[in-house]
Parts: sequence; structure tokens; C-alpha cells
Amino acid sequence: MILDTRRLSRRITTPIASLILIGAVVAGCASAAPVRPTSATAASQAPASNIAAVLPAAGSTPGTSLLLSGSAALALQDQMVAVIKQVSPSVVVIETSAGLGSGIIYDQGGDIVTNAHVVGTATSFKVTLSNGKIYTGTLVGSYAPDDIAVVKISAPGLTPATFGNSAQLAVGDFVLAMGNPLGLQSSVTEGIVSALGRQVSEPAGNALPDAIQTSAAINPGNSGGALVDLNGQVVGIPTLAATDPQLGGAAGGIGFAISSNRAKVIADQLISGGKVTNSGRAYMGVQLRDGTNGATIMAVTSGGPAGKAGLAVGDVVLSVDGTLTPDTSTLIDLIAGHHPGDAVTIKVQHQDGTTGTYTVTLGQLPS
Repeated sequence: MILDTRRLSRRITTPIASLILIGAVVAGCASAAPVRPTSATAASQAPASNIAAVLPAAGSTPGTSLLLSGSAALALQDQMVAVIKQVSPSVVVIETSAGLGSGIIYDQGGDIVTNAHVVGTATSFKVTLSNGKIYTGTLVGSYAPDDIAVVKISAPGLTPATFGNSAQLAVGDFVLAMGNPLGLQSSVTEGIVSALGRQVSEPAGNALPDAIQTSAAINPGNSGGALVDLNGQVVGIPTLAATDPQLGGAAGGIGFAISSNRAKVIADQLISGGKVTNSGRAYMGVQLRDGTNGATIMAVTSGGPAGKAGLAVGDVVLSVDGTLTPDTSTLIDLIAGHHPGDAVTIKVQHQDGTTGTYTVTLGQLPS
């Protein structure tokens, strides 16, 4: 499997894997087989008229399963087929010179939501609709901190997707990941919502504070596509896949999507003004670099939260609210978990070796 050449391994807040961006795939590798986790298929070995699926029974003791009748399983299958038929016309291929990813038609005006890392530095794109028609797309705006971008095309008869309320998701909900993994247009994988509110760090160094973890297989090229519930509503945008730091390669069944609610907040601002003016994300106002003792402040924004609190260039951030910050990634994750206006206690080591503790009232991350 060929992965986005821009990827880098990163730690996530749970020490199970590293993350890779899955936005682009080198042209011509569509023959590569996607890597998918294997699972028990006991249900498929039973008579179809009797049992069509085996699921863990809620609240059951280990080894107990909930058996779905053939009619119930067929109803679930029919619902999935209907959802795929409904949403597929809204999922597009976005291609740049660096590779390709996916996008979701957002409105009749031709606005398409995707990942910022899919568009990269490009301003012009080749956009292929599900019917095979190709259009030239232009960049409306991009917001790297939340990895959301909007591309616009001029085309008749577009089918916008319906964005649902991701706050209503529950762990265990069935979801479908729809996109163009490895260049295989209009591919679909299925799984469940594995966890909600995950905070994960991307290779670029920004943190996503409200990610959805899913077991639906996510591969290079899925980025910017649709994570869809069984009502046919987009509840997330697949963005990251996990890699096993010890064995290497993809960690099957662990992928992450930006919540639809977060995506809508950013996309609406990009569409209306080309930039984000109300990010709702916390901001310290410093530039950081990993040093031998921890996250070292390399620059302080004049008038920013850190500058007002008294932090200075050369200070090494030792902890935030008592949590140690051995590197910049940890510090970024901790700040991303806060909101503008929150006051945090930051302990630093000055260049002369002395330490100090400061209260920093966080600001709002600018565009």
C-alpha cells in the first residue's frame, strides 16, 4: 500500500499507535489491495435462513452473542444499500499534482468540503463527480488547524450531502466510510463508532480536539470523504489512519474523522468570507520547538496571551496545570483541549535555570 508521501508518525493521546494523513495516493496505484482487519465470520457459516449476523449482546456475559434473524440482517443490508445510493453522488475525487483525495458536495453552489491536507498548497484542482464528469475546481479557503478546506466548482445538477449532528452519535453506531481509497472511486467500507471526543495530533503538528474514532477501514485517498450514519447523514470527515509503531504499516480498525459539527463551523466561515474568524479554539501566542528539556518558546506574539502573562523567548514549558510537557506535541494537545478564555497554570524554566509559574488566559486561535 502506497501512503501519502507527506506523512509522518505522530503520537496520539492514547499510546496505541501513530497517525498518518491519508489524503493523497500516487497516481497509478489503484491496483494495490486495501488492508482491512479480519473478523470472525461465524454468522456467515450458519444457514442464511436462520442466522445472518452475530453481534455482541448488550450487557451480556463473555461468550454470549445476539443473533440477528435473516430478515433483520436483510433489513440492515437494505438500509446500507439505500444509504450508499443516496450519498454516493455527493462524494467526489479531488486531484492535485501531489495526488488525490476525496470531497463532499456541500451545497448547490458547487462548494465542496475536504481536508486542508488534501488541497495542500494548490489553488486549482481536477474534480471528478461520481458520474465521471470532470470539472476544474478553485480554492475557496483552507484552515489547517482543523484540517478543513473548501473547493468550488461550477456544475449543474449537483447533489449536496446532508450533514448531520455529530453530537448525537453514540459509541456502537454503524457508520460507512465513503471515498476514493487508493484511487478506487466510490469505494465504501463499514464499521462502527469506536470512540468519541478523541484528541489526536496530525503530522503537521496541529491537534484535532474532537475526532471520531471508527473501525471502518480508512486508506490513502479516503481523506476528505464522508463518514455516514444509517440515516444517510454525514457525521464526520475521514482524515487519519493509525499505524502500528512496532510492526509498522496500518493498524487495522483504527481510523479518525473530524466531526461533522466541527467541519460545518469551519466550512461555513470559509464559504462566507474565505477565512476563519471565529475558530473557537484556544491560543497561547507562541512558536515552539522541541528542546533537550521540553517545549522551548522560540517566539512570543506581541500582545498575545503568553506575552501578557510574562512568558519569554527561551523559556522551556515544563507543565500545564500540573501535567508534564516533555515535547511540543504534548503541549499542543493540552492547549487544544481548552477553550478561549480558559486560564491555565504554566510552569517554565528560564534560560538562567530558574523556574517560574504563570497564569495564562488563553485567547482565540486566529485564522
